[in-house]
Amino acid sequence: MWPKTLGVWALVWLGLLTCTLPARADELPEYRLKAAFMYNFALFTEWPTKIGRTLDVCIAGIDPFGKEIDALQGKAVGERSINLQRKAGGESLSGCHVVFISQSAIGTLPRLLESLRGRPILTVADTPGAARQGVALNMTVAQNKITFEANLTAARNAGLDLSSKLLRLATEVYQ
Repeated sequence: MWPKTLGVWALVWLGLLTCTLPARADELPEYRLKAAFMYNFALFTEWPTKIGRTLDVCIAGIDPFGKEIDALQGKAVGERSINLQRKAGGESLSGCHVVFISQSAIGTLPRLLESLRGRPILTVADTPGAARQGVALNMTVAQNKITFEANLTAARNAGLDLSSKLLRLATEVYQ
């Protein structure tokens, strides 16, 4: 009798797990979800010790996030805390550790990436084809879900290691 009861409870438990409501991208503003992705990108990146205790997250170009990304200010990433900066018009990005390249700045992508070369800076965008052009992580929206692709060569050239947990979630990994 015990194995039969155990089997019934296992089926009940499995049923409860499958009854949760799925979260959809259209239930939250797109850039609130993308801000959450930005945080997780920083969290699942192995940073060099020389960076220090502050992780400077910069937005290059016109800020598409608005107030949605402000929640990251001061948030912990391991032993570091995030310092959010908006760099709308050609300001230097040399002090940044994570750079989100907005669509307004994508026209200068080759020059921007060249200026960041060799520095421990995680580049992120949300423009089609950006990962193939050298951005480390590129977010896309597909079937109402935010997904991303990863460029391992770009991350490694910046001296950064992306977690295998993060890479398993990528829709495409370029090497």
